[in-house]
Amino acid sequence: MAPWGELFAGVRGVLLDISGVLYDSGAGGGTAIAGSVEAVARLKRSQLKIRFCTNESQKSRAELVGQLRRLGFDISEGEVTAPAPAACQILKERGLRPHLLIHDGVRSEFDQIDTSNPNCVVIADAGESFSYQNMNSAFQVLMELESPVLISLGKGRYYKETSGLMLDVGPYMKALEYACGIQAEVVGKPSPEFFKSALQAIGVEAHQAVMIGDDIVGDVGGAQRCGMRALQVRTGKFRPSDEHHPEVKADGYVDNLAEAVDLLLQHVDK
Repeated sequence: MAPWGELFAGVRGVLLDISGVLYDSGAGGGTAIAGSVEAVARLKRSQLKIRFCTNESQKSRAELVGQLRRLGFDISEGEVTAPAPAACQILKERGLRPHLLIHDGVRSEFDQIDTSNPNCVVIADAGESFSYQNMNSAFQVLMELESPVLISLGKGRYYKETSGLMLDVGPYMKALEYACGIQAEVVGKPSPEFFKSALQAIGVEAHQAVMIGDDIVGDVGGAQRCGMRALQVRTGKFRPSDEHHPEVKADGYVDNLAEAVDLLLQHVDK
């Protein structure tokens, strides 16, 4: 691993994952991870540009931001890059009418989208709505299309809530891919387009940015493939085996966001 000073040379922007880095979701709004509220505040007082980059697809951006603000975070909706708004843009540009297999909490993001006579399926982290009946309905829509289109809001395997690890959208996406013999289009991390849109929002080039996340594949691997540096925190979904992942090696491992920010502010532009 490169020395921290070398690692952070030329960094002008920071992309922050939310779930597992800022807080653990769960009953009652979840819990802020120790030190993360102040860490975000310190970043905002610095010269670094910040963007929150999440695959959250159970809540609208407004609901997510409201929840984070109640936990003490200084964050606004306009600072968050999330998959649902990006998916809506794609649907409009391509004239797609989705069958939605999504969580009720994010349904409001699709209010302006025509869902009549669907010609594609959009799948997100639907939580309890991942019933056999609902999965089969999505499968039937895809099988009836001459050129089936499956759009997935992320492809995470699991995430962490205060009650423990929870299945994410990825396993259900893979089930539909396998059943229909197709490949999903992923909107969200680790999609390069998703990271690029976050970087464009803060006017920073990939080589000038560092990603901080808890997912070795989605956060770290995705960011590195875009030319960014990436740190993995040992909070959220982190597992000790991540540090020996066969394909992805983070540029640095830190115990939590507070430690990452300490190191960043010590070494950036010095």
